[in-house]
Amino acid sequence: MSFASPGYLFLMLLLLPIAGWYIYEMHKSDASVQLSDTTTLGRQPKSFRIWLLHVPFALRFAGICLLSIALARPQTSNVGGREESTEGIDIMMALDVSGTMLAEDFVPNRLEAAKKVASDFVMDRPNDQIGLVVFAGESFTQCPLTTDQKILSSLIQSVQFGQIQDGTAIGLGLANAVNRMKDSKTASKVVILLTDGSNNCGDIDPITAAQIANSFGIRVYTIGVGSYGQARVPYQTPYGVKYATIDSEFDEGTLRKIAEMTDGAYFRAKDNSSLEAVYEQIDQLEKTKLRVREYSRSHHENFMPFLLAAVFCLLLEIIIKHFVLRTISN
Repeated sequence: MSFASPGYLFLMLLLLPIAGWYIYEMHKSDASVQLSDTTTLGRQPKSFRIWLLHVPFALRFAGICLLSIALARPQTSNVGGREESTEGIDIMMALDVSGTMLAEDFVPNRLEAAKKVASDFVMDRPNDQIGLVVFAGESFTQCPLTTDQKILSSLIQSVQFGQIQDGTAIGLGLANAVNRMKDSKTASKVVILLTDGSNNCGDIDPITAAQIANSFGIRVYTIGVGSYGQARVPYQTPYGVKYATIDSEFDEGTLRKIAEMTDGAYFRAKDNSSLEAVYEQIDQLEKTKLRVREYSRSHHENFMPFLLAAVFCLLLEIIIKHFVLRTISN
């Protein structure tokens, strides 16, 4: 048993001066009567009121003690634990943030559509460790592997074009994602690589990065983003935003080869709905079982019996003192 407000137990210290005062009053109230013969008095039966003389004080003493305990709010705690198996997987998302990802064949553009679907994907997988790598002309880790879906979702939403040098370094982005999860102890490790271009910069070739991923047992799911035909891409000029028209073509062959080399899969997303469908398919990945032990602690308030007992003692004291042991005063 524990107490929520143990400070109230110090109220019981008041019982010491109360007991001292009562003993002092009892001695002070002693009376004496001179009698020539006490023989007849010894044969007289004692009134039951004599036996009740100190009961009111005992009841008051007990009542204050019980009230102090009730104010301290005694509690009992129950600790329960349960063990269950959940399913989880380690996933690193590699997201292209190059200038062509601003093409408006998606709503509102490729980058924003990819961010929204990726964020929804993260929130739907509470048992997974997921991280984010962004790449354009270079690559960096936006978020390492984490189970905090809210933080990761916020970091995904904060991704913007222009935060790193422009270009499309697919190999560098994939290698960075692999490096972030190569030491993971999880049996199932996956990289989701999303891009709309062809590798045109970076020190690591995409195929070399795929070989590295395969050596660590990491599957790579590649997603090629872009509609068929042409798309408009905005760009900033001294006179405001202008638009350029680009062909929605990229190196699908390399993306397919990366997926094949790592026992993954290649997907083509040409609009928002097909991109959502791709992530739904990836959501069906094989999951690794993780054993989780959960603990719960519950508190039960136990002050009510002490409070009722205190009230009973104080009421009984009043009844005995004023109705059973009442005195007549002048």
